[in-house]
Amino acid sequence: MAEPTVVHSTFVIDRNYPQPPDRVFAAFAQPSRKRRWYAEGDHEIQEFEMEFRVGGSERFRYRFKEGHPIAGSEIANESTYQDITPENRIVTTTRMSLNGKPILVAVLTLEFVRSASGTDLVFTNQGTYIEWPGGPAMIEQGWRGLFDRLEKHLAS
Repeated sequence: MAEPTVVHSTFVIDRNYPQPPDRVFAAFAQPSRKRRWYAEGDHEIQEFEMEFRVGGSERFRYRFKEGHPIAGSEIANESTYQDITPENRIVTTTRMSLNGKPILVAVLTLEFVRSASGTDLVFTNQGTYIEWPGGPAMIEQGWRGLFDRLEKHLAS
């Protein structure tokens, strides 16, 4: 039997940060702050633009550097902010492509919940992976790494 051409997957990541919700939320809402922990890394940024408002868009395009298994390949993420409740919730729809070919369409929900120790961040990723059966595990691993980077960013 052939591998499915579309895989549907949902995962949830719960994290706690010792900062208050307004500070954690700002790391997602302010373009310069988000770029530092989210966009910068072991790749060359081709484009990073954010218009943080309901109906606004976020565009992030980068190329993998030499030494990466798919060096020279380009990833593009195009997102639309569907719902924003300050210090409480962000919902986006996202389309990811690899070298111009769509590989993922997802709904991403971030919930910021005040806790006795700071902020509980609840991240839900509901994705449709197009001809990418290993995509769900790779995307979840990627988000876990990003949330580790966010923790370091918030601590500085």
